[in-house]
Amino acid sequence: MYNFTLMAENYLRKRSVNILFNLTHRVHPKPPFSVNFENVSATNAIMTWKVLSIRNHSTLLCQVELHGKGKMVQHNVSVKVNGEYHFSKLEPDTEYVTQVRCADANHFWKWSEWTVQNFITSEAAPSEAPDVWRKVKSEPGIRTVTLFWKPLSKLHANGKILFYNVVIENLDEPSRLKFLSVPAPASGTQLTLDWCSYQIHVTANNSIGTSPASVIVISGDPGNEEVEEERINGTEDGFFISWKPQAGDITGYVVEWCDHPQDPLCDFQWKNIGPNTTSTVISSDAFRPGVRYNFRIYRISTKKVAYLLEKKTGYSQELAPSDNPQVAVSNLTSHSFTLNWNNYPTESQPGFIRGYHVYLKSKAMQCHQGFEKAVLSDDSVCCKYKVDNPEQKTFIVENLQPESLYEFFVTPYTSVGEGPNGTFTKVTTPDEYSHMLISIIVPMIVCILVIGIVCYLKSQWIKENCYPDIPDPYKSSILSLIKSKENPHLTIMNVNDCIPDAIEVMNKPEVTKIQLLGSRRSLTETELTKPAYLYLLSTENNYSGPGPCICFENFTYNQAASDCSSCGHVPVPQEVPPGQLGLLTSPENLLKAIEKNYMNSLGEIPAGEASLNYVSQLASPISGDKDGLPTNPPVPAHCSEYKMQMAIPLCLASPPPNENSSLSSVSLLNQGEHCR
Repeated sequence: MYNFTLMAENYLRKRSVNILFNLTHRVHPKPPFSVNFENVSATNAIMTWKVLSIRNHSTLLCQVELHGKGKMVQHNVSVKVNGEYHFSKLEPDTEYVTQVRCADANHFWKWSEWTVQNFITSEAAPSEAPDVWRKVKSEPGIRTVTLFWKPLSKLHANGKILFYNVVIENLDEPSRLKFLSVPAPASGTQLTLDWCSYQIHVTANNSIGTSPASVIVISGDPGNEEVEEERINGTEDGFFISWKPQAGDITGYVVEWCDHPQDPLCDFQWKNIGPNTTSTVISSDAFRPGVRYNFRIYRISTKKVAYLLEKKTGYSQELAPSDNPQVAVSNLTSHSFTLNWNNYPTESQPGFIRGYHVYLKSKAMQCHQGFEKAVLSDDSVCCKYKVDNPEQKTFIVENLQPESLYEFFVTPYTSVGEGPNGTFTKVTTPDEYSHMLISIIVPMIVCILVIGIVCYLKSQWIKENCYPDIPDPYKSSILSLIKSKENPHLTIMNVNDCIPDAIEVMNKPEVTKIQLLGSRRSLTETELTKPAYLYLLSTENNYSGPGPCICFENFTYNQAASDCSSCGHVPVPQEVPPGQLGLLTSPENLLKAIEKNYMNSLGEIPAGEASLNYVSQLASPISGDKDGLPTNPPVPAHCSEYKMQMAIPLCLASPPPNENSSLSSVSLLNQGEHCR
């Protein structure tokens, strides 16, 4: 026993206090040491420690605390030398903090300091099936199924999830199974399935084992996807969603939505609800004002098949429209025009569009029926029309004045307010008759453009047929007028080599019938026999005889020449002056011949009457009737050139003959023109 006295003294007085106690009863033990954990499992652990004894075989009271999962558990243990405590009902794969202190159990005076130590329980197989949902997109012949699952909580994961196993079973052909392993931390996968019914099992796996399976069935019957959408109003607490209770055996309901609808990734979410509940509140920190959220409610049958039940859409908070539609003007007349804004999207607006306001300004400022006067923010006055139907995106402005200026502006409105102030668009009504002019001018312009395009594309063809650089006789229309039985392959100006400067005189032993009706002439029948030829003599005075020739068909100058089938020679007087060798006779004789032909026009021309037919100056000898020709005709000199030729049928100088009249054709060279 010890008596301790404490004295205190100052300049004024002295005081003292004393205490009497047994020294062994006032012991502060040292902290426990050698703290260890043994047989640590997923739910159990044994903690051991040692203490220093105050006296031999004295008993100490130790206090043990366990901290973990936000909770603390305290236990008291009597210890002499070695302490031990058994922990149970622990969480797998959980870190715990333990601390222990001791004091004298018989004479408690003071606790020792804490000794702290940590330990982690072992992993265990996941204790709960993952929460799985799906999203089905139907395409021709196939379906794209996107599976989603939520990560297991640490309480149910019992360790680190390494992968997810997906087993796909074809219910129509149970023998067909497909396995997928999706590494963690993935929260979904995409499958491509046909239109059979499939049962999908999803399990979570860690290093110890596998969780229970979550089962979902994708039916071959898509069910009723055409469900009318209902509007709902959100609040600060979220969206209150309710639905009609369903009869029959169901295992629950699922409500799905997207936290970020405007994001392509969507952040897909869903909520499972029990079978006896028909309403819920959907809340999320991701909900934003002015964003439209779409909700779908499904019922889950006992066969794990999901059927769409209802659709809901709404805003957590509506805002005024963020933009105005782009308005187009059509059907503009002198008294009306149509406004159209069909391309204006409404789903992306920050509120439900309830309708549109149409503002109209004019100098007259007369508001017609349906309009009312309104004052804008700039204190200007205009006429306002309210379109109550949000689906109506056209408006006809009527009862307008011709040739007048109008200004219009269209803005949508929601339950909060209308869209931002915009710029008025000007439009002027046309004159009452301007549309008639347009209806005439426009077709004319179109026709001119079409003709111009055709002419441009066919310019080469038009040039060849209308104004060629060198006329092509084979494209002449005369071939279609002349039909020769003897020579069906007609040609124009088929020139063969001949001795130049020759005129043939064709005897007409048989009758040639020509019908003339008024001033028009047509050759109905021509019968020619063996013609006689007269040579165009050389300009030299010593030319004394004809030369050989070839028959030349020139339908351009004399149609009667088409029947020429042979040539002959006739003598020509040598005393013909050289200056007149280009003609068979003088002009006076030619007029006489014409007059004679006219006098005989009412009857048949006797056999032996001759007509003139042009023969090319390039003719060459050809076999024919040579009896009347000189035996030794001189060879005419080469003709350097010839000038204009002219064919004059005798009928041109005579009045219209009757059907029995006939006329010989004459071909001649102009008087005074000869070979040089």
